[in-house]
This record gives sequence, C-alpha cells and structure tokens, in this order.
Amino acid sequence: ISTMRTQKIGRILFTSSITGPNVAQARLSAYSASKGGVNAFIKAASLELAKDGITVNAVSPGNVVTESMMSLYGEDGAKEIAKVIPTGELGDTNDIGYAMVYLASDQAKFVTGQALVVYGGQILPEDPDSFLRN
Repeated sequence: ISTMRTQKIGRILFTSSITGPNVAQARLSAYSASKGGVNAFIKAASLELAKDGITVNAVSPGNVVTESMMSLYGEDGAKEIAKVIPTGELGDTNDIGYAMVYLASDQAKFVTGQALVVYGGQILPEDPDSFLRN
C-alpha cells in the first residue's frame, strides 16, 4: 500500500460472493459471515484510501463452473442450478476475470467501495420460477 500511496494510484481487489451478503445457505454461516466481512472491509478501506488515489472493490460471483463446484454437485446438479438463473447458464471463471480486469483498469477509477455482483441475475427473481413460466 505504501507504494500505491506514494504513486497516488492503486487498485485493491477482493473476491466476495453472493452467499452471505445477498443470499443465505444452510451450513455456510461461517463462509457467509466472512464474505459479509469482506464487503464491510472494502467499504471502510475505500474511505481510508480514497484520498491516496487507491480504489478498493470486490467481485461477488454467483454460481461459476469450477472443479470444486462440479465435484460437489456433478453434471446433473449443475444443470439444475442453471435452471434457476435467468440467463439459463452457470458462469465461468472468465466472467469473474473480466470483472476483475475492469475494476483494475483506468475505466474504473471512479468506482470504489463496491462489490460487483456477477451472477447471471440469479438473485433477481422474487419468485425464482417466475421467469421460467414466461
């Protein structure tokens, strides 16, 4: 951080999640609390570092295809999860990477204290099945 302060520019990025700050899931209370903590930290840190030209942000992924996800849910489980996402598909790691690249870029110089949610609209429907009926 000292180098960023000296140069009066910097980007600090975190990975958060929709689980915790946006939705809850049984048996994930510690995980949820940690991601809520990340989001609170970026807000406070962004206030502390803004005067030094440093932005602090996070990306909050929804369901993204990873080895870990596939080992937990398998192909059939992943297909079921994709059904409740309005875009009809799971994210991939590139989706998260592109969001990180944006937040690290000069185009995001006025974005700070934010958690950019990248989730295919997963938590938008009040009734998760409503978009399937249309």
